[in-house]
Amino acid sequence: MPSVFETAAAASAIPITFATKATWKSICAGFPAQAQQFAQANGFAAKPGACLTLPSADGQIAQVVFGLEDETGKSRDLFRPGALPGLLPPGVYRFANAPHDRRLATLAFALGSYRFSRYRKVDAPEVKLVPPDGIDIADITRMAEAAALARDLINTPANDMGPEQLALAAQTLATRFGADFNCIVGDDLVRQNFPLIHAVGMASPRAPRLIDFTWGDPAHPKVTLVGKGVCFDTGGLDLKPSTGMLIMKKDMGGAANVLALASMVMDARLKVRLRVLIPAVENAVGGNAFRPLDIFPSRKGLSVEIGNTDAEGRLVLADALALADEEKPDLLVDLGTLTGAARVALGPDLPPFYTNDETLALDVARCAKAENDPLWRLPLWPAYDAWLDSKVANLNNAPSGGFAGSIVCALFLQRFVEAAKSWLHVDIYGWTPQAKPARPEGGECQAARAIYKLLGERYG
Repeated sequence: MPSVFETAAAASAIPITFATKATWKSICAGFPAQAQQFAQANGFAAKPGACLTLPSADGQIAQVVFGLEDETGKSRDLFRPGALPGLLPPGVYRFANAPHDRRLATLAFALGSYRFSRYRKVDAPEVKLVPPDGIDIADITRMAEAAALARDLINTPANDMGPEQLALAAQTLATRFGADFNCIVGDDLVRQNFPLIHAVGMASPRAPRLIDFTWGDPAHPKVTLVGKGVCFDTGGLDLKPSTGMLIMKKDMGGAANVLALASMVMDARLKVRLRVLIPAVENAVGGNAFRPLDIFPSRKGLSVEIGNTDAEGRLVLADALALADEEKPDLLVDLGTLTGAARVALGPDLPPFYTNDETLALDVARCAKAENDPLWRLPLWPAYDAWLDSKVANLNNAPSGGFAGSIVCALFLQRFVEAAKSWLHVDIYGWTPQAKPARPEGGECQAARAIYKLLGERYG
């Protein structure tokens, strides 16, 4: 993603003035009479998202006025300025006054400049922003590039983003930062004791694999990231309906966001020993597909009865989490597009997170708010753990009943984490169904910026 920031043309940059309904009258009064008349003739009233380009006497652009929510409004979209790259004429701009949050507005400008152009020519915004003083533009750029990476990976359709291609993307990132890369492929998963990953992916002609790379000083605190990499999910023999399958190219969104998070951690050179684990599979239908009520061993030694083949994400994560847990990391984080129940409870924009670490929970919530990367804590409710019981195995991956689906999934994963000092599970959506400022329709970077802020505070 090319940089949207310009530092050499501050003096000639076109000013962007932010206004609200409450402040518009006084702001407008400070304009020249011609500009006031032009704004009035256009009916501009500083409604949130409204944009007005004011001409100078010689016909050039004198300045831009952009509407924001009132300070006293019930809600404010701190990413509202992310709409500007799609509204402004080509040029170099600067903020003439402060939006609600200068740093988030600057980030939103960068995020709003993203376009997915792999398969057709897309006119990228020809706008640049002179960053406000005091903004860490390297960090903003780092976050914007990470978001673009996650979006590109998710937006790429499954025919071009299978397990092999996902592994290649991870290897490219690892190579860029000098990380040690390894990948276990196909039947080697069984030989090296990853039976659940192999079971989910064995029906696809595209071999399943476990992506594994490490970076950083081994003496530093161990932080391990695990991302669900289901490159396409048909539901398996418990086949999804066509409407449920339509955007299943995004089912590797956990992996995409883990790679985005890893790129920020490595680029910022945080003082951690980072490990990234991605079980990459395609949940396909075939004569050798795993079946309802099949029973498989797991890396941890727990036998798992298959209650539903469409609950495959937790299966592949289970083996990866078990491997991660063997190292007793200081912090173990997993991200995955796991349950429709999470969307029913909280919608597409607000992923739930789970942890039994109260300090971590408070820090995650605070960082999520600070980064406008919303997350909401749900409980690892102990009474529901018994719902995972099976009459013929140690546990069932998808017990019947349908209640508390996201919580039950989190409790399933918790069975595979014992030694890690702290564990965080996030059930993301990884997709923006309808475009919003700074968030185009399609693949989305969720939770990665909030967790990056957390890691930066702890290990910066």
